[in-house]
Amino acid sequence: MIAINTMFRKQEWSVVQIERTDCISWIKKRHYAKRIPSISYCFALMQGGIINGVCTYGTPPSSTLLKGVAGEKWKAAVIELNRLTCLNIPNAASFLIGRSLRLLPKPSIVVSYADTKVHHVGFVYQACNFLYTGTTKPILDPMVKGLEHQHHATYGNGLTNNQLLEKFGDLLYWKPRSIKHRYIKIVADKNQARDILKDLRYVVSSYPKGISQRTSIDTGEIETQRFLF
Repeated sequence: MIAINTMFRKQEWSVVQIERTDCISWIKKRHYAKRIPSISYCFALMQGGIINGVCTYGTPPSSTLLKGVAGEKWKAAVIELNRLTCLNIPNAASFLIGRSLRLLPKPSIVVSYADTKVHHVGFVYQACNFLYTGTTKPILDPMVKGLEHQHHATYGNGLTNNQLLEKFGDLLYWKPRSIKHRYIKIVADKNQARDILKDLRYVVSSYPKGISQRTSIDTGEIETQRFLF
């Protein structure tokens, strides 16, 4: 087993942009979704040349989200923080996100979700001063037997329910999508941030509270986390 430095000293850590290929194995092994999303930017938390965490940003799978956040004017700036996984070291995840946000192009409107299905509340986004905009609505996602490892947008993008049924027949079924807490971070200069906030289509609310859990990437056991995810 690799020895892990459980102390977090900012001067010993750095956040750097890495290639997509360099983060795929880390994500597949350590992230609960076990699926590689769209990746436009990938950043690693480094210590002594060793990767101790990864976060990625990419185009949201929902095309309606792009202009749904702040309208047509800002849709090209919307990206999703779609993967985050770090060794269980206090403050490491928020350090990784905070530093990676500085490396994104401006303006960027970052959307990220905390999945209630896996008992995430989003404390790490709260620590990074994201805006909280409530929860997603209940919805049924089309699923295809044998293709559960793919996002439904991969095989169903642009198709109506009737077209999906015609294409996949008895292999098609419907699965309730889990409710997620939605967070938004505006990465922009002062004037752009003001304009984006003015055009924001979601209502900003108080942060949710509670107990957050995650699966340890070292032991596979469920851990209770108060200030992580």
